[in-house]
Order: sequence, then structure tokens, then C-alpha cells
Amino acid sequence: MKAMAVFPDIGALTGRAEKLAARLSECDICPRVCRVNRTTGEVGVCGAGRNAPVSSFGPHFGEEAPLVGVSGSGTVFFSGCNLRCVFCQNYEISHTVEGNGVPAERLAAIFLSIQRMGCHNLNLVTPTHVTPQILEALSLAVSGGLSIPVVYNCGGYESVDTLRELEGVVDIYMPDVKFLGTEPASRYCAAPDYPEVVRAALREMARQVGPLVIDRRGVAQRGLLVRHLVMPGEASTTRSVIDFLADGIGKDTYLNLMNQYRPCGRAPGFPEIGRRITSGEWREALDYARDRGMFRLDGL
Repeated sequence: MKAMAVFPDIGALTGRAEKLAARLSECDICPRVCRVNRTTGEVGVCGAGRNAPVSSFGPHFGEEAPLVGVSGSGTVFFSGCNLRCVFCQNYEISHTVEGNGVPAERLAAIFLSIQRMGCHNLNLVTPTHVTPQILEALSLAVSGGLSIPVVYNCGGYESVDTLRELEGVVDIYMPDVKFLGTEPASRYCAAPDYPEVVRAALREMARQVGPLVIDRRGVAQRGLLVRHLVMPGEASTTRSVIDFLADGIGKDTYLNLMNQYRPCGRAPGFPEIGRRITSGEWREALDYARDRGMFRLDGL
């Protein structure tokens, strides 16, 4: 039986979309606060204008097991990004605006096509910079019968004011907590405030949806799922990330400690992250998470 998402009524959803869209004229959607007028084609750090640039969409089977189930996670990949990490594994998509910006009607049709494909959820990948456009499309898609859970698959660099507009809209938050040190945040994504921003964002996400709820089929329905990419040496401040999750969010947080780091994008130009991680580095991260009482660990 397909899970049914519970959205705000159409009027409320449309109102939120309009409120966020109005902010695009002096954009403060994310913590960059670029203040450009995206409605007239100006672009800030993310590189996106008025319409949401879609790179690709369709069923995806490479996500976490609770998202994939048997029918796949219905991913919609947006190009552009507000972080632009030097090591991004989707570097070509995130550092350029690949694909045409699509109007709300077309984006809503994409969302509904994901549901018709039988996917367990609508997985919005790199949605931060196009949150207003997503809400505009969702208001149309819900009117057209969209009912599967919505996944907000992001890099964690989120404005709490924007996240509050997503309460009751997003069923599953899936942030990637990259690091909790000012130096790596500044060096690798030019966002020295990332640690304080991601802490506040996760607290808000956890408040809205709570721990991850998985049904009897093993498919996620609602809640928080955190990703953390273990990087070489101390670059990803992994112990600090685990400490924050254990003490600040909850030991029942579903955590995927990812071991697939490889030096993508411009990472080879940074010697300390210009190699893959070792099995020992990843195992040490898993052992530390267990020692801190984190008992919902993926990546095993």
C-alpha cells in the first residue's frame, strides 16, 4: 500500500509558495543572502534564476535502503547549489546550472510522473536554492493528486526561516552534515558559518519531523535521516558531527556514515583531501558512533 503524505490545504500551500517567491526579488532564501533579483534573471552563488533548473529525474536505487524499498526513490536532481563544495561528487551539476529552468507547471508534471512511476517518495536533490519554485509546483501537484512522501535531500546549509515554511510539506529531511569546524567549512565551501547554520537547521528539521519512522515494508515514511561523508584525516570533523547528533539531536537519529569519498571536482588541488579514505578511517568513525550510543547506523 502506498504511503499517503499529508499536505497543508491548497490555499495555505499556495500562500507559502507566494511568500517565498516574493523573496526571490531580493533573494534571502538561503544563508548566503545574496540579495540579487532572481525574478529578472540575476543570479547569486547558486547560479539559478527565476525557474528551477532540473538536471534529471526518475527512479533511483542508490539511496539509503529505507528510501529505495523495492520500487526506488523518485529523485529530481536540481542543478546549481548554494554551497559548491570543492569535493562535490556531483560537481558538474552543482557548479553549473545544467538543464533548462522549468516553470511551475512543468515541475508539477515531473512530480506527478514520479508518482506514476511507482516510486516510494519524491526525493528533491539539492533543493535549497529552489525552495520557492518547489512549493509553487507542489501546490499544483497536490491539486493533481500527489500523495507520496516528500524528501528534502540537502547539504545542510539552510535558512531556518525558509525551513519553517516547509513544515507539514516535507515528510523526510535528509541533510548531509559535512563538517562542524570553521576552517574546513571556509576552505572547502567558502561558508565559515556552516557549522552554526547546520546545527540550527538540524534542530529545526528534528522539531518538525522527529526521528525516522520506517513501516513494516522497511520504507521510510517520515522523520530525519542524516548523512555524513567521512573524509580523509580530520577534514570532515567526524567526531564533532557524531557528538552533536548524539547530544544535540538524539541517539535515535538515523545516521548514514558514508565511505564513498573520492577526490572529485577540485579536491585534487587540496593535498589533505586528494585521496580516498582508508577502511580504517571509516571503521574508526563507525566505532566512535557506536561508542556514543548511536544505534541506527547505516553504511554497515
